[in-house]
Amino acid sequence: MIIDDRYYDIIVIGSGAGGGTLAGALSHQGKSVLLLERGGAMALEDQNVADADLFQKDRYHPLDERWFGPDGDPIAPQTTYALGGNTKIWGAVLERMREKDFTALPMQEGISPAWPFDYNELSPYYDAAETLFRVHGKAKVDPTEPKRSKEYDYYPCELEPFLEPLRAGLKRQGCHPYDLPLSWSEDPNDPSGDTQLFGLDKADTSNLVIRSHARVVHLHVNPNGREVRGVEAEVNGDHWMFSSDIVVLAAGAINTPAILLRSSSAQHPNGLGNGSNQVGRNLMNLQLTSILQLASQLSNGRYARSLGINDYYWGDKNVSFPLGHIQAAGGVLQDALFAESPPVLSLVSRLLPNFGLEQLAARSVAWWAMTEVLPDPENRITLQNNHIHINYLHNNREAHDRLVYRWLDTIKSVEADPLTEVVRAAPIYPRGEAPISVVGFACGTCRMGMDPAMSVVDPYGKCHDLENLYIADNSVFPSCPSIGPGLTTIALALRMAKTLTTEKVEK
Repeated sequence: MIIDDRYYDIIVIGSGAGGGTLAGALSHQGKSVLLLERGGAMALEDQNVADADLFQKDRYHPLDERWFGPDGDPIAPQTTYALGGNTKIWGAVLERMREKDFTALPMQEGISPAWPFDYNELSPYYDAAETLFRVHGKAKVDPTEPKRSKEYDYYPCELEPFLEPLRAGLKRQGCHPYDLPLSWSEDPNDPSGDTQLFGLDKADTSNLVIRSHARVVHLHVNPNGREVRGVEAEVNGDHWMFSSDIVVLAAGAINTPAILLRSSSAQHPNGLGNGSNQVGRNLMNLQLTSILQLASQLSNGRYARSLGINDYYWGDKNVSFPLGHIQAAGGVLQDALFAESPPVLSLVSRLLPNFGLEQLAARSVAWWAMTEVLPDPENRITLQNNHIHINYLHNNREAHDRLVYRWLDTIKSVEADPLTEVVRAAPIYPRGEAPISVVGFACGTCRMGMDPAMSVVDPYGKCHDLENLYIADNSVFPSCPSIGPGLTTIALALRMAKTLTTEKVEK
């Protein structure tokens, strides 16, 4: 064991949307910060991949790691250990949760639980998050959009030419398509924003130390079990011990509970911070179905995500419960999530030559249907022989099916419109659900709440059971919004940065 002889104010574990944002923000507030990241810097050629190679190789799957699914079979997770975490492969869509998403919301199969604070609490941090990540968008187009104190700082990214007639066709069907708010850089070689660009690269390097290739294996507590006194990490084959006043876990909705469960001790026999027995429980993984539509106008299959539609977010003419969100996927050759699913199409695509994939992409418009799921304590992460096991079964299924079929009806109506010439009817619409290996939208495994018996952290992300342990990632979400968690995770991290440097550390 190597003991690091430097003592830090704060250790942050993980450099994704939460951890990378938090570490960068804390560095500007005069705190000495150590960031521990399991991976290293991702090569530029592995970022923003936009070719058939996205389908042909197992990109963005750790080669040396397998999780296990409900049937006991191994899973190769689509997750990235790198500076920037999974933001290196996300679609860069950063949307605000709606006001009602923070409330107890009736769904078809139950009540989506309320958050311990409302939208107004997070609104100024949403503003700051959009500015920090250079979010490009346009307000007051989507009727479900929550209230804002200011416009976006940057205009929407330019759409591919064939998408503008498609937008007009959707409007003629009564929809309200809007430009998806995208994090976008000024670098043509690395256009989509991520936490490395807007969190770490903007940090005050005099206050921030980054240790890459550092896999945290155990959090060690003091004799009374109330404080974390050591963070043990494997760094390039050696075991190191790091110390700080405060420790923040931001390893994601799967690895954060795994680290807590691995850190069991005599004081915490069921895992660190698990006095409620809620660590690892209530896993929510957004329901995602990809749908392919036939284009009559060729594209190059390489473009960013573009249009969003929330006309069915709160329901439809026949139902009063929420259905979810629709968004235009990126070009088929540029969407890492689409390359993972639908499973059947992915298997077929792996057998196609590159020319065949190019033809598929050039003639396709891809859509994502996204629907909230409810927390269920039996949907959970456990450790068996030190391996991650995921027990998970989607709920709220009928609402998602309704969304898919409602969207199919909509795009068929668009195709039947003689004024819309960029898409045309097809005998089938290939579609399929994202497999369990897709965990970029997972949340809820260390949920926040006021009651220590039913939650892991308080409304500020502090673990109920420990004085100096915080969590800053999707795992703290009490519910699972249909629009994706990215911007909310960033906003929560900025809020935590303020909390740690004003209220908590000075006490």
